[in-house]
Amino acid sequence: MGPRLEKIVHSIQLPREVLIGCGVLSKVGEVCRGLGFSSSAFLLAGPKTSEIAAVKAKGSLEKSGFRIENLIVESSEMRCVSEAEKMIKRSRPEVVLGVGGGKVIDVAKVAASKCLVPFVSVPTTASHDGIASQRASIRDLKTPTSILAQTPIAVIADTEVILQSPYRLTASGCGDIVSKYTAVRDWKLAHDLKGEYYGEYAASLALMSARLVMRNAKIIRSGRDEGIRVVIEALLSCGISMSIAGSSRPGSGSEHLFSHALDQVAPKPALHGEQCGVGTIMMARLHGANWKLLKNSLLKLGAPTTAKELGIESKYIIEALTRAHRIRPDRYTILGEKGLTHEAARRLAKTTGVIE
Repeated sequence: MGPRLEKIVHSIQLPREVLIGCGVLSKVGEVCRGLGFSSSAFLLAGPKTSEIAAVKAKGSLEKSGFRIENLIVESSEMRCVSEAEKMIKRSRPEVVLGVGGGKVIDVAKVAASKCLVPFVSVPTTASHDGIASQRASIRDLKTPTSILAQTPIAVIADTEVILQSPYRLTASGCGDIVSKYTAVRDWKLAHDLKGEYYGEYAASLALMSARLVMRNAKIIRSGRDEGIRVVIEALLSCGISMSIAGSSRPGSGSEHLFSHALDQVAPKPALHGEQCGVGTIMMARLHGANWKLLKNSLLKLGAPTTAKELGIESKYIIEALTRAHRIRPDRYTILGEKGLTHEAARRLAKTTGVIE
């Protein structure tokens, strides 16, 4: 029997405004004013390509009359969050903006949340679903999984800028989206076997995003504006599904546990979404789902489907599979409470073609 519905309470935070299109960085100041901000902003950006976007965003803010302070974010570590937090407290801005890839957005999101300041997400890549979610990944915390921060008050995604980023990052984002295919199944399994809360709307939204990307794989791979819009909208939907669910359940299951375990054991892990995509192939096999369809979709998207393509030795894939269930013991998935034996892990990876 599941939990009594009247005992289930969670807060739903959603972005107030989402702007997607070519050249929308020029509208950052306008959007911030529309949200009720008028005088000061704090801007975080990455050290390389995102600086180009940051200059445009800063120019737009200054044109709208904002006083700007900024910080370059080099990594998604707690020291960067702490530095940003100190500067935000000293600056006392009305709004914080993260202009860059996943690391920048995660640091900005956590620092803004700690300072109780609204946050605007300005992604320069489409590499993972953190652009619109309230979750953030900070690498040197005790937990390898994401932490709760805050949902951005707005998302401004310039397709012209994102299309200029390496396609590998977009393919990684697609892997993260496709992984919802197994995450939702793990969530439903936990509901059926453990009585965990399950939100059908949030689950359907996440699953729809995965199917949308799979269906439009060729368009996405073509590198056209039409394709990157599909990816961005799907990433937004995934982030919103987690906000509606009140947890990362619709976006993170056994495939994410595998990826987190791989981060721990592999000397040089691949991108988060790449690892999740490969994990999804294997976890779909355990669920009895159509793992070959998922694998073919990832191939069409140009995303990795094997250990070799990830640049990770087979032994680390097997080790990650055997320890994945211990990453988050409170989260029940198809891996169960005891996980996979070494032999079962090897057989799974070999059967799905992840290892030779």
